[in-house]
Amino acid sequence: MQVDERHVGKLFMSSDSGIHFDAVELAFLPAQQIVYHSNPDYLLVTCSNDNLWLSLNFGKQWTKIHDNVQNFAWGPGITIFFSTHPGGVKIDRKGALFLKRTEDLGKTFTIISNNMYSFGFTGRFLFTSNVEKLGEPRVIYVSSDQGDNFNQAQLPSATDEQFYSVLQADEEMIFMHVDDEGDSDFGTIYTSDDRGILYSKSLERHMFARNGKNDFTNVTSLRGVYLTNAVAEDGNIKTVITYDRGGEWSPLKKPVGVECAANEEKCNLHIHGEYSKYKNLVPMLPLSDPSAVGLIIAHGSVGASITSIGPDVYVSDDGGYTWLKALEGPHHYALLDSGGIIVAVEQRRELPVKTMKFSTDEGQCWNLYNFTDEPIYFAGLASEPGTKTMNVSIWGYREVEYNNYVWVSITVDFEELLSRDCQEDDYVKWLAHSTDNDEETSAENGCILGYKETYQRLKKNSVCRNGRDYIVAKEQSSCQCTKFDYLCDYGYFRQENTSDCIEDPSLKNKELEFCFQGNEEQLKTSGYRRVPGDRCEGGFSPLRSEQKLSSKCEKAQKSKDMTVVTVVSAVILVLALVGGITLIMKKYVCGGRSLIYRYSALQQRDDETCIIADANNTDRTFHDDSDEDLIE
Repeated sequence: MQVDERHVGKLFMSSDSGIHFDAVELAFLPAQQIVYHSNPDYLLVTCSNDNLWLSLNFGKQWTKIHDNVQNFAWGPGITIFFSTHPGGVKIDRKGALFLKRTEDLGKTFTIISNNMYSFGFTGRFLFTSNVEKLGEPRVIYVSSDQGDNFNQAQLPSATDEQFYSVLQADEEMIFMHVDDEGDSDFGTIYTSDDRGILYSKSLERHMFARNGKNDFTNVTSLRGVYLTNAVAEDGNIKTVITYDRGGEWSPLKKPVGVECAANEEKCNLHIHGEYSKYKNLVPMLPLSDPSAVGLIIAHGSVGASITSIGPDVYVSDDGGYTWLKALEGPHHYALLDSGGIIVAVEQRRELPVKTMKFSTDEGQCWNLYNFTDEPIYFAGLASEPGTKTMNVSIWGYREVEYNNYVWVSITVDFEELLSRDCQEDDYVKWLAHSTDNDEETSAENGCILGYKETYQRLKKNSVCRNGRDYIVAKEQSSCQCTKFDYLCDYGYFRQENTSDCIEDPSLKNKELEFCFQGNEEQLKTSGYRRVPGDRCEGGFSPLRSEQKLSSKCEKAQKSKDMTVVTVVSAVILVLALVGGITLIMKKYVCGGRSLIYRYSALQQRDDETCIIADANNTDRTFHDDSDEDLIE
């Protein structure tokens, strides 16, 4: 992309993997990266004067569909959601935005919410943060029908000093972070019911730094598993993991063969996430993929808490229950052939590299391979398309003469190394979430979210290729319900090291009422509600009911009567992307606080000598806006 003196630009497009490029003259200056639709021809972007532009032919032509747009998102199908200022005029007062929806690519618009701070769409849920009365705290509203109906989420309200953040949402539930008051750098994670309305407390003191970074990670290689970091009472940061969608959190086990420091009686593995990457402590986030069952690759450190010195690469082959120290020091890494191959390149910062490492046994043994005779300054590593490919691309640059550099891209094809297709005897059956050595000893062994899953996965000593057509094979069987198939209901919490849900003392003997589709409803509960998506049968079955009351909610839940039809302006050939501008996805509410986060909570200590296997077996922008939520 180029920008000329008129503050417009030129977009370069390629449809043949970068062999040829076509240029399109731009008539406006984009304010962010282009946002793609599942149909690659459909593109959205806002420009520097807040107009929203749409292309339906991969950027060849662009149409302005609305002005004064604050934020926007693709919804289901061709639906577009965006926030705008009332009357089309930008005003200073926050909490006065309209949320609009178009279902016909900008021909007509419907106002679906007002008095809004911010919004987000993820999974099947549409969220808004609203101010019901000027000067009062904000509240969250949730819609599961694309804005036709909104219901207030039963969450603590947020002052101007606090924020909400949707950490993760899918078709069944929501993980929501609610900031604690004060300069705490942490908050509480709540998990929702399947409507996104009733929430239960899941994890307290969840770390969320002032720069908007947090370490919440969805482990996609095994259902129900999430990792994050929490701030302990002593101020240190520690990693916790849940295997049941936030029902219970626990520390990670210390890897076998790695010793605690001399001054530490007990230690655990702690994982570096988004915040560490932001601080340049590690080059990559934790990596997992549904095609590589149970496999997690991450940077971590072993100790009483996470440290900012000397992170190494650790691998789990069972979804986070056990870990292996795989590589010394920070690395870039990628998965190939559905986890049959792991590739890694050591991070050397200012030094050139020419060697990559690869493993065919999930990180136990590593081989070395020189991918070039002339070293390059490493810039990136990618496997495309996805983790099923056998190819990995390494790109960087090298100096051809003094102060003259050229970009280099090198593709390594592992087809020749793994030339044999995997056969049936190359696989073994594996019971996920199994914690018993004898998998047949307990009827509950492997039960998570109401059922067991037995996968067919590659044996570690099988050197063969899964192939692009590989499909993860699994068998499922239901489990009997226990208390662990339930979250603590609204107004209850789970005590540490127990499955019992205890009533919140502040709500004792109070009627629990909430608003659903415009009607007041009363919750009758013994303290438990089923985890969304849980499939257990029989067994523990607590009493729970929601009774509709005669009274209506005070706040209207629908805004469908406000429809605005506009005429789309003539098609304009436009689009530009300013170099260096990145899509800002998260905004932090700091109310004037300084944008710093002390890493003093990460203990500083020298690395201890650890006992590990031989790793080389053979030759194997943040935007400061104190009135924005982090809803995204």
